[in-house]
Amino acid sequence: MSLLLALPMSAAWAQGEAEKTASAPAATNTDDDQQTLGEVEVSTSRRQSFHSNTVQVGTFRDMNPLDVPLTVNTVTREVLDAQATNSLFGALRNTAGVSRSQLSGSTYDNIAIRGILVENRGNYRLNGSLPIINLIDTPLENKERVEVLKGASSLYYGLVPPSGIINLVTKRAGKVENKSLTLSTNEFGARSAHVDYGKRFGAEQQFGARFNVVTGSEDIGIDHYDGSRGLVSAALDWRANDKLSFKLDLEHYRKDVSEQAAIVVPNAVNGKITLPPVPAATQNLAGKWQHYDAEATNILFRTDYALSDDWSWLFEAGRAKTERDRNFSQFQNFNPLTGEGELQVSFTRNQVFTNTNFRTELLGLLETGPIKHQLTLGYTSNQREGVTPMFATRTVTQNYFNPRVVPVLAAVSNNRLSDQTILDRGLYVFDQMALTDQWTLMAGARQSRYDTETIATNAGTATATRFNAKKVIPSVALMYKVQPNISLYASYIEGFEDSGQVPTRWSNAGELLNPAKSRQKEIGAKAQVFDRFLLQLAYFDIERAAAFGYPSTNIYKINGDANYQGLEFAATGELTERLSVAASFLLMDATLKTPDAASNGNTPENTPEKTASLFGEYQIAQVPGLFLSAGLFYSGKQQVNAFNQASIDGYTIGSVGARYKTLLGKQKATFQVVVDNITDKDYWSTAGNSLLGVGRPRTLQANLRLDF
Repeated sequence: MSLLLALPMSAAWAQGEAEKTASAPAATNTDDDQQTLGEVEVSTSRRQSFHSNTVQVGTFRDMNPLDVPLTVNTVTREVLDAQATNSLFGALRNTAGVSRSQLSGSTYDNIAIRGILVENRGNYRLNGSLPIINLIDTPLENKERVEVLKGASSLYYGLVPPSGIINLVTKRAGKVENKSLTLSTNEFGARSAHVDYGKRFGAEQQFGARFNVVTGSEDIGIDHYDGSRGLVSAALDWRANDKLSFKLDLEHYRKDVSEQAAIVVPNAVNGKITLPPVPAATQNLAGKWQHYDAEATNILFRTDYALSDDWSWLFEAGRAKTERDRNFSQFQNFNPLTGEGELQVSFTRNQVFTNTNFRTELLGLLETGPIKHQLTLGYTSNQREGVTPMFATRTVTQNYFNPRVVPVLAAVSNNRLSDQTILDRGLYVFDQMALTDQWTLMAGARQSRYDTETIATNAGTATATRFNAKKVIPSVALMYKVQPNISLYASYIEGFEDSGQVPTRWSNAGELLNPAKSRQKEIGAKAQVFDRFLLQLAYFDIERAAAFGYPSTNIYKINGDANYQGLEFAATGELTERLSVAASFLLMDATLKTPDAASNGNTPENTPEKTASLFGEYQIAQVPGLFLSAGLFYSGKQQVNAFNQASIDGYTIGSVGARYKTLLGKQKATFQVVVDNITDKDYWSTAGNSLLGVGRPRTLQANLRLDF
């Protein structure tokens, strides 16, 4: 914190530089702008934006979000920097409808959008393509922005739930060389160092390289917690000539930390559940030795070739691999008066997940009479494999109100193994037809083929379960440009999802649920105002299969459908040269349609009917280089199960922060302080899968960034 004493330095210098550049127009957020960081620091004015002019996700690659007939939210590098966040949930809480699911986030972020789980092995993408495995905290230090394409997206991404695609766009080298070092710490003693270096080189600047390295210790302020994390990444590109280019992304990251215990929802009495009081945010009923040790390696290669002025070919190949050991625990069967109960510890060793992905596309322009077509013809193949050796669970006594130190328990194998393979292949076509200067019709279809095999080995005896399916998935949208900066749209999309894997706590854990169809209708309006301020308003209606657990039988299965209808709004960008805003809200009505009277008509679990976020940063004119920020993040009440026998209360979390850009001698520097959960509120942050999670305690973080 002694670094903060340097904040007043160079104020007179900063004032002079600010006067020189006060009339300079703000630049848009591009890769090249990311590299003009030297100018950012010298001028003490904003050079990046809360708004992005392009999205990279799905069939809408490199399109302006104004032209995308779906809800798409982008969290830019400037927002991530302003909030000093390096976690997915920290980024995505800026978008409406996002909530945590099942876990408190002490190890990784399990996320739901519009109450629908974001599947951890299919819905997270690297650079619009490679499905990475979200079973370890995905670092954001090497990412330029995070995009969320909400709703059904099976046309391009195959078997995925209609929650949405979360796309992570990597930083790349720009025209200007960048070199930076960021040092971070928080009040609990966590420390990290991040080096970011990027440069273009070659006679014609045809080569580009961007490297990021992170190392540090972890502490989030809860009891019995420690650990470390690290990242090494490279983003390389080569423009071989005017027609041929190559890109290669490599990243390896690891995280080894203690995992906070989950709390099992008590059994119902006379159809009602009485929840325990919310514990202190610092409480952890698990032991420090109960580590979650995971590492991931992602490799993505892409080549583009221009066949002519109107046609091009793309090929991508990638592989994502995640390995983990885990000592997950859940507190259960406790006495609400005395707090005495059981801490059940589940051991996982040598668990390995891999995704191998290939995609090829032919893209081109053609005209049929007065209609102009932008065609995409593609084929994709994704093979997911998961190997899980099974271990016996161990149980010790624990107290909810007066936690005891948990003795170290040894993992004991039960000679069981689950080996699962999913092969998802698809041939697709997508056509954007410019009917007139104002009307655009978009239509597409995908022929999907899905094959899965699960081999369960028990005491040397193997049992195989296989499933195969074929589906044609249509998509259609109509867009009308009222003006170049205002668009109206209506869309209909069908999806196909594998319905996921039964979570750990159920007796049929590990079972792959049968694939199911989903349908989505959406109408919306978008407008870009004040040059860099995007407004979005949409109404959506999603129908999908409902899967949930039955405490009476301890079975998790598909039973009926769930319908999600809602109104969503988002506003992001610069209102003035000094004020940037990211705001959103969601109003939703979600209903189960099941044959069971106990669940029919209920609200799906872990589905808040209202969510909202508001974050703003303001540049202080009287103190050049000083930016002040504040945010509010709200989530409404959530049902703990499909039978609506209890609910957790809604909550609002506040944050404040400040950034100061100055010189230390001749060295460009940024000092930053951010406080999250400023009221130190204790609250339930998530419910789902009959588990409860607790929100983070108040956290003060300080950063120093040096740009060379």
